[in-house]
Amino acid sequence: MNALLPSLETIASLVKIGLLVGGLMTAAAYLVLLERWIAAWVQDRRGPNRVGIPLTKIRLFGLGQPLADGLKIILKEDFTPKHVDKVLYNAAPLLILAASLAIFAAIPFGSVLPPLNIPGLPDPVPFLVAPGLDVGVLWVFALSSIAVYGVLLGGWASNNKYGFLGGLRSSAQLLAYEIPLGLGLLGVVLAAGSLKLDVIMNAQAQSGIWYAFSQPLGFVVFMVASFAEAARLPFDLPEAEQELVGGYHTEYSGIRLLLFLVSEFLHMITASFLIVIMFLGGWHLWGLTGSGQEVSWVGAFIRCGVLSGKVLGVIVFFMLVRWSWPRFRFDQLMSLAWKVMLPLGIANLVVVATVEEFRPQLVEAIGHTGATWTAITGPWGLYFVGWITAGILTPSGTDNRPIRTTRPLDGSCDLPSQSLASHELAGTR
Repeated sequence: MNALLPSLETIASLVKIGLLVGGLMTAAAYLVLLERWIAAWVQDRRGPNRVGIPLTKIRLFGLGQPLADGLKIILKEDFTPKHVDKVLYNAAPLLILAASLAIFAAIPFGSVLPPLNIPGLPDPVPFLVAPGLDVGVLWVFALSSIAVYGVLLGGWASNNKYGFLGGLRSSAQLLAYEIPLGLGLLGVVLAAGSLKLDVIMNAQAQSGIWYAFSQPLGFVVFMVASFAEAARLPFDLPEAEQELVGGYHTEYSGIRLLLFLVSEFLHMITASFLIVIMFLGGWHLWGLTGSGQEVSWVGAFIRCGVLSGKVLGVIVFFMLVRWSWPRFRFDQLMSLAWKVMLPLGIANLVVVATVEEFRPQLVEAIGHTGATWTAITGPWGLYFVGWITAGILTPSGTDNRPIRTTRPLDGSCDLPSQSLASHELAGTR
């Protein structure tokens, strides 16, 4: 009978999964409320502040708004248009949500717990669902790439020109920005010498130098690509309500639309975690968290709180950018990916790889401190040179300035001379 019961390690993993899924869904709901408050603050108006406890006058600062919104969209009519491919139509939101949640199996939420001395459980217990995953970075990239299929399936299965166009624009954008996204991370992987996210955090804690300071160009490239991968303004071309009605989920409603919207928000949370873990030190904070692996209960929860606070700060930055910047044109979006982000990402990777290859020789020649400063000043020099070069070489034809011509109409058009003269006369008035 005991052989049929799950082991303690399996039970611990199931508890982690339950806490993870419940916490992510709750966080997504209330981060939407936070974003609506931030939008109201940026636009100088009032945000949601009325919904509270039902059948009472207790408003609770509008904290009941996510529950009301969720119930409203779940109870909407579950309508399936007749012209859709029903199998793919139903599979698309499930696929993108499953991929968005599975990514977090490899993302640590802190350091480790103190030894529990419980037989059957590993000591110390990490804040991680899948602690034995040696390729955490590849796991995140693989599942984020699978999420693209959910977007494509949603647009294709809708059998609607607006949904199909939104799916095409989304696939072009996500595929274009996955390359600079990976290039931005490869420098961190080379510096840390591991694909495990917890090892990358520990490397920053032990050195005391976050990779945002030692690889600034890789950090900026990864940040911009993260905005595009999460389809957040100014990179929300897959939806672009003014041009596409609603994007790739035009034909969706009710619970299936909710799955798409939650998945999009989870992409932003994932991007925030990766930015913090890979470039902002993770749970490390100078003078507060220490750098060792042996921690007390207080230290373990302080590290978890530091990581959560950093992630929340990056999420707020995402929200402020969304409500502050206008949307790019699609040609500007693709030009930025292929002509700016891709060359800068390659340059950062080459410089970091060169520094890491010759670091032992630098340590022997100028000492450990000198080698460290050389490894920092080299990428910073590349940062300034790279952005100046990109600003000079990038064509200015993709900006928003009006195009000046000598004639109000194209001279190649075969217009009657009287009509052309009237247009020229009108232009001189």
